[in-house]
Amino acid sequence: MSGRSNYSPRKRLMVVGGILGCCCAVLVARAAHLQVVSEEFYQRQGDARFLREIPIATSRGMITDRNGEPLAVSSPVESIWANPQELLLHPDRLPELARSLSIPEDVLTRRVSERADKEFVYLRRHLNPDVAESITGLGIPGVYSQREFRRFYPYGEVMAHVLGFTNIDDQGQEGLELAFNDWLTGKEGRQRVIRDRRGRIVENVDLVEAAEDGKELALSIDRRIQYLAYRELKSALVETGASSGSVVVLDVPTGEVLAMVNQPSYNPNSRVGADAESRRNRAVTDVVEPGSVMKAFTLAAALEAGKFTPASLVHTAPGYTTLPGGYTVKDFRNYGTLTLAGILTKSSNVGAIKVSNELSAEHQYDIYRRFGLGQRSGSGFPGELTGVLTPAATWGPTEKATISYGYGLSVTPLQLARAYAAVGNGGRLMEVTFVKGHASKGVQVIDPAVATQLMGMLETVVGPEGTARRAAVLGYRVAGKTGTSRKASGGGYAANRHVAVFVGLVPATNPRFAMAVVIHEPQGLEYGGGAVSAPVFHRVMEGALRLMDVPPDDIQGWYAAQSKNQARQDRSRAPAPAAPAQEVSP
Repeated sequence: MSGRSNYSPRKRLMVVGGILGCCCAVLVARAAHLQVVSEEFYQRQGDARFLREIPIATSRGMITDRNGEPLAVSSPVESIWANPQELLLHPDRLPELARSLSIPEDVLTRRVSERADKEFVYLRRHLNPDVAESITGLGIPGVYSQREFRRFYPYGEVMAHVLGFTNIDDQGQEGLELAFNDWLTGKEGRQRVIRDRRGRIVENVDLVEAAEDGKELALSIDRRIQYLAYRELKSALVETGASSGSVVVLDVPTGEVLAMVNQPSYNPNSRVGADAESRRNRAVTDVVEPGSVMKAFTLAAALEAGKFTPASLVHTAPGYTTLPGGYTVKDFRNYGTLTLAGILTKSSNVGAIKVSNELSAEHQYDIYRRFGLGQRSGSGFPGELTGVLTPAATWGPTEKATISYGYGLSVTPLQLARAYAAVGNGGRLMEVTFVKGHASKGVQVIDPAVATQLMGMLETVVGPEGTARRAAVLGYRVAGKTGTSRKASGGGYAANRHVAVFVGLVPATNPRFAMAVVIHEPQGLEYGGGAVSAPVFHRVMEGALRLMDVPPDDIQGWYAAQSKNQARQDRSRAPAPAAPAQEVSP
């Protein structure tokens, strides 16, 4: 048998060709299967590895003051996040990552390991974009950055209690940031992109949903008056050793809030270090027994009832009276017989009680309610309290008497400013607003003629014989009322803990501003509203009237003061008289 193969070269070539043909047929069939039959499945698998739908960050709406000055803005920042499933495949890179993030290695390892079954975990939020770029530039697998926005408050603690603040997710937590959160919050967009194996975006595929920035909010606040109020309140607390205080300034014709400050305050740009006590907006969340500032409304009821005129005489001798139950109420001294206006001028408790005795409890209660006491102001500010004004049906003779001069009820500083603004607004009570141009029509609560009479009586309080002489503003007629109350303590009233109050209106002939000053627990010999709170009103209004170009309504007083100042300066510049000649002894 021959050793040569039975297969000729031609046959062998055909076999090899057949095998190659079969392989090609298999490959073609497989390719057709992948690209036609299973195209959708493999496309999904590829997309799952490289195609991502990422959020498009949106900016929160800017908050401005009434003149367009930015009070709250959003700045772009970067946040570092990781895919734990990718990152844990490279544990040798964790120490380097921890150092770049300034996080202890064990903390980082634990944070990533606890979310090993997840695809997303934040590592550091709100970093400077340059810092974030240096971290992602390390090329650590599974580590990425994401654009976000952080809220910034240029005026810090000056505006803190009005604006509030946002949390790390840019959602309002306090103040107007919370009240108008839906208005300020934008709508996040979505974008489909292709990432490479290192997470870098190599192609923007399409826009799934466009982002919408939050809407801008223009407040009624005037940053200049706000700063004046903040500075003067803080100075007053330092001078008097008081524990806390609030100032509210309203625009009388509109009810717009021009300034609202509290002390102590906090820095809203820092999310640490401020306690709940300092974050509280005391002007709307804290209530006080207002003391003698309530006498204005008691006398308004007296005028409305037609039983009294500003010149009606009220006998207050011997300077004290005893209420049912044996409680004695005293005046500062025996004022004898006072006019109705004089009760306000001298702040006579006895006079207020005697006037109240001529009124029905229902009428007295009704007028307090009409001036907004015991009710929210309509501002919509989060956490605003209604105060406490019990119905007249629950009053006994003692309650009716004490309420007439400011004890037995509680109000907020904002309620006081609003009620006095109604007096200055011809008896029309406005809803309070923090938004520029959103004034309400208001409600007429007393006859304009009664409001005019009451304004004239309140002017005497700031006059030479009144208790609020330190509230006077040169060139302007001022109306207002002082109040000093003891703080409740242990079922009674503390002897040495007081609340000093002053509420004023200026210019009295056509009021533009209503301002309430409430200062808690001033120390020292002078602790009353006339000594502690009235000077704050004077200093703030002196600046505010000038800033808002409000024309003077007391030109004669202004010229008289100018002449007096000029005479004082002339005397100081005059040469000293020559010394008498000395006799020389012989």
